[in-house]
Amino acid sequence: MVAPPLMTADELLHVRIPDKHVELVRGELLVREPPGFRHGRVTVDLAARLGAYLRETGAAQVLVVETGFKLASDPDTVRGPDLAVINRARIPDPEPTGFPDLAPDLVVEVLSPGDRPGEVLAKVADWLNAGTRLVWVIDPERRLARVYHRDGSDTVVSANDTLDGEDVAPGFSCPLDGIV
Repeated sequence: MVAPPLMTADELLHVRIPDKHVELVRGELLVREPPGFRHGRVTVDLAARLGAYLRETGAAQVLVVETGFKLASDPDTVRGPDLAVINRARIPDPEPTGFPDLAPDLVVEVLSPGDRPGEVLAKVADWLNAGTRLVWVIDPERRLARVYHRDGSDTVVSANDTLDGEDVAPGFSCPLDGIV
């Protein structure tokens, strides 16, 4: 059996699979089901809070709805987080129509019931290896978040604790129980 040819980020721009979310991982197309109600609610609640804060400070831009980022080439990897924050100084000018060739400063992944731990950790590793400084993985079912840092450390935030923007979004904090 012959393996299918590897796909490029440019080819991914033209892939349309109705009612599915797609990413490109080392040249291979990854197709996922749409997340679900709780996932959407948590994502939009956090996006509204983070977006309002960053609009006030003007320091960064929030992107939502799985905006694709090209994290690697030959073979290409394009990942789409639930939320991404990019420092304004790093936003390409002009804005790309395709996938920007950069890693966001902060990535937020909200778990869905079908997410498998190994796949989530692989995605976190892709973000951190590409240069993302902070990754929040929010688990609405268990009412906790795991925060991953570029230095390899991670911490758990329980529902009674607060997500902190650290040096990526200085001054931003959000009680986890306010969104999960």
